[in-house]
Parts: sequence; structure tokens; C-alpha cells
Amino acid sequence: MPSDLVPSNPASLTTPGTLKSSDHHEAEDPGRYSENWYRWYVLFMLTGLYTFNFVDRQLLVILQEPIKADMGLTDTQLGLLSGFAFAVIYVVVGIPIARFADKGNRRNIVTVALVVWSGMTAISGFAQNYLQLLLARIGVAVGEAGGSPPSHSIISDIFKKEERATALSVYSTGINFGSLIGLLAGGWIAQYMDWRYAFFAVGIPGIFYAIVLRLTVREPPRGFAEKITASKDGPSVWEVAKVLLSRPTFRHMALASGLHAFIGYGAANFAPSFYVRVHGMEIGPIGTWLAAAGITGAIGTFLGGYLTDKLMLRDNRWYLWVPAISTIITLPIYMIIYNTGNVYLALTLQFVTALTFSMYLAPNLALAHSLVGLRMRAMSSAVLFFVLNIIGMGIGPVAVGWVSDQLQPTFGNESIRYSLMSIVFIFNIWCVFHYWMAGRTVDEDLALAPP
Repeated sequence: MPSDLVPSNPASLTTPGTLKSSDHHEAEDPGRYSENWYRWYVLFMLTGLYTFNFVDRQLLVILQEPIKADMGLTDTQLGLLSGFAFAVIYVVVGIPIARFADKGNRRNIVTVALVVWSGMTAISGFAQNYLQLLLARIGVAVGEAGGSPPSHSIISDIFKKEERATALSVYSTGINFGSLIGLLAGGWIAQYMDWRYAFFAVGIPGIFYAIVLRLTVREPPRGFAEKITASKDGPSVWEVAKVLLSRPTFRHMALASGLHAFIGYGAANFAPSFYVRVHGMEIGPIGTWLAAAGITGAIGTFLGGYLTDKLMLRDNRWYLWVPAISTIITLPIYMIIYNTGNVYLALTLQFVTALTFSMYLAPNLALAHSLVGLRMRAMSSAVLFFVLNIIGMGIGPVAVGWVSDQLQPTFGNESIRYSLMSIVFIFNIWCVFHYWMAGRTVDEDLALAPP
């Protein structure tokens, strides 16, 4: 029997709203979670937290061109700023935070994390050179590392398995709404004011949101949805990683997620640069178009989770097939975007790619949580995000920037077009291969998972 679960006899099971006395230190007023409205309120608050997370990230994306002009940066430096340097800190710090979240109060962790990354976002506006801005973004990464794994763990504790992908998809729409706000606000502020003001404008509200979250959200009991009581101490980082890496399904799914994110971060981070350089657009309208596409992205994110919850009741392979099929659909649309000379056709098709390419995250998170036990959930998110963010957020933007720099002497401003086109084509195909491989073993690996 897995070490993170108490034997499931009647005496050891909890009913909604009750906890063993040893767990009272970690869960406050668990009875509230027996009320459906409160579970959805908590999900709403955590989605708002994730929205702030991506407001801060996408703000830097839309501000890349004015920052580049102001500080005299290369595309590779831009890729490092928004990609590798951020991702390394994010995933390294995320592991110990996730370990603590599997043992301690997750509500408190996400509250402190939000204050840290919002404050560091505001501080980014004071940067006078590349090193100062890099250090400020590292501070943002430290804060954001404490956001998602604890939130994922809370959500999986308060929603049943058959609702979990849908709930995680609602949470994941924070990516899209955060991108919408960051791109829209950042684009217009940068066009009519100094780019530094944009960092102040989006950083400070996050601190006030953290106060509301701290006062209104309670720590839920572990295993609330399954009515299973978790033991006090969770497994070690190595034990969780060992369980996950022993599953072929997780190995292939994690690689597929990383490659998916590689394309997503690489394409998204250089989308404003593409429209400025290739189509001669101004940054304000670009931010508006890309922000609007975030609405269809939110729909796609929700559909990915919702469809998975419905279809996986027939076949567990839909955990992998939903993201695989959506990835296949996206490829030819990306090729049209990067090849057409009609800027409005390209911008309109961004709404379609935002829809289809956003359908991968919730199914992968739900499957990762289904492969492990109660006190492994935050860590399973951290391990998945380690792979996803190192490959995707870490290497994706740097790769696009580096290829663009190499092609620049030959193609000039068009180099960003050919960089994006080649990387999207190659990595889409590679990504689908790993989803297909993961689907071959998913039934066996789920059968090995704790109840």
C-alpha cells in the first residue's frame, strides 16, 4: 500500500467537513468545502491568482521591442530574459516549495508567492540596464514558483476525479485571461507612456488581491473529494520523482507537454516582434489583437479539460488524444500565419491557434495527479512543470531568438518569420509522437496508481 495513504477502513475515512485531530493544524474550517458554492469560490480565487501570474509574464512579452530599443539588446538576450533565466529559477525553486506544499498550508504559500512576484514585477519598472531587469525577473520567477503546484493540489483535493480536468481547465484559463490583460495594458501603456509604467500598473494590484485571498480562502483537508485521510508526512521529492519516472505514460506525457510549451512560449514570446518587424504594426494594436485572441484561448483551455472529463470515461487514452488532436489541427494554421502577406488574415488565425493550442494543459495535469497519491499532487505538478518549463519556457524563446539572430544577416527583419516557421513545424510533429506513445501505456500505469 502506498505510504502516503492511511488504510481505507471505515475508521480511517473522513466524511466531508471532518478531519482527524492530527490534521487540524493544516486545514481551517473544512466544513465550508461541503458547500458547492464555496468550492467554486476557491477555484475562482485561485484562477484569479493564476491570472496575475500570466499578466506579469506576458507584460514582458509585449514590452520586448521597446525594451530592446531602449537597452540595445539582441533577440537571444530577449529570449534569455523571458525564457531560460526565468525558467531555471522557476523550476529549481518550485521543487522545494511543492515539497512544503505537500506537507504544509498551501493557502499561505500561494498568498506569500503572489505578494513576492507582484512586488518584483513593480520593481522591474526601475531597471536601468539588462542586468537589473534580469535580476528583477529572477525575483518574479522565485515568487511565481510558489503559485501553481500548491493551487493544483488544493483543486484536486476539493474536486472529484471525474470533475478534476474541468476544474483544472478553469484554473488554467488564468493563462489566457492573464495574457489578455498583460498584452492589452502593456501594449497601450508602452505606446503612449514609458514602458516602465506598465510594470508599476500591473504589479501593485496583485498585492491587494493577495490580502483578499488570505482572508477568504481556507486550507482544505487532504483527500476531501475522495473521502480519504492522508498521513501527516508526505513522501520525499525523490520518492515522488521515482514513482512518476517509473511510469512510461508520465515520461512521454511530460516530454510532449514540454515540446508543446516549447512551441507555445517560443511563438507567443516573439509574436509581437513578428508583427512589428514583418508587418510594420505598432505595439498598441498588436497588444489588442493578441489580447483578444486570449478569449478563444480561454475557451480552448476549458474545452480541453471538459472534453477530457467526458471522453476519458470511455477510454483513458483521451487524456492524451485530446491534446494530440488539437496539436495536429494547429500546425497548418501556424504555417499560414507565418507565410501570408495579409496581416489581418494572420491576426484572425491567431484566434484559431489560441483555441486549439490551449487544450493540452488541463488533461496533462489531471492525468499526472491521477498517477500519484494524495500527498504527491503538488510535487507531481512541480515535476511536470520542471520538464515543461525547462524545455518550453526555458529553451523555446531562446531557440527562436537564436535562430532569428543567425538568419538575420541573410533575411533581415524576415528572419523572425523563418525562425518561427521552422521551429513550429519540427516540434509540433515531435510533440504528437510522444502523446501517441503515452497513450499506449496509460491504462496499465493508471492501474498502478493509489486509489
